[in-house]
Amino acid sequence: MGAANVIPGVSGGTVALITGIYGKIIDSINAVTVPQTWKDLLHGRFKAFWEGINGSFLLALAVGILLSVFSLAKLMTYVLGNFPVQTWAFFFGLILASAVIMFRGIQGWTWKEVAFALVGAALGVAICTLTPSDTPDTMWFIFICGALAICTMILPGISGSFVLLILGKYDFIMEALDLSNLNIPVIIAFGIGCVIGILAFAKFLHWVLGKWEKQTMVLLLGFIIGSLIKVWPWQVEVSPEIFRPAAPSSAIGWAILWALIGFGFVLVTDMIGRKQSK
Repeated sequence: MGAANVIPGVSGGTVALITGIYGKIIDSINAVTVPQTWKDLLHGRFKAFWEGINGSFLLALAVGILLSVFSLAKLMTYVLGNFPVQTWAFFFGLILASAVIMFRGIQGWTWKEVAFALVGAALGVAICTLTPSDTPDTMWFIFICGALAICTMILPGISGSFVLLILGKYDFIMEALDLSNLNIPVIIAFGIGCVIGILAFAKFLHWVLGKWEKQTMVLLLGFIIGSLIKVWPWQVEVSPEIFRPAAPSSAIGWAILWALIGFGFVLVTDMIGRKQSK
């Protein structure tokens, strides 16, 4: 899940779903927001508190995610700076494969689902084309980025890194997480946003998926398809720091190869997860 959160194509929630721990994550995060849980802590019932929030599971999950995020951040900064077309093509393949997997998991399509998918696609295109790449580097905006990006860790279909791409802060956060040059204030602001965001979002997501799971997933599928425009490997700068998709112009063969590699990577991961869950 940590690797998925660094790569703007694989959703952490999707990884949790195909590895069979999605429900456990939702239940454990929900438990953190239950008043009784904190009463146990305040009254010194530490064992009851730890068991109530499934502490061992959450700790193992958090450590794994953090180790993966910090270890891959430097690599992402390097490849984006030196091989942009190939890297974005790889991400394009990842996202496209994620959409295929989501489509395969949605049964019984009707005109209502098609309408939801079209709305999601239009929303994805609108956000990706209207959102400027040049967003503020102030701590309040980094806090918001953390709060929005972390929600996708438990939301199948959209990766946290992809949200950062839309907000124009992917490269900025990856550089801040580079172990050779850590930006502590940015990491703290982003981290606080993550904690508050995931606690606030967990219950809302639990409620939405409980009432409109199919519609929500169809809307997300459309959003993913529409937002592929954001990771198109070839971009042209139309104004300072604002880029739009352009016709293929360089490294076309390499781009196709890396897109296929990214596509295959997600499909193989999904296949392994399905076999393990049986």
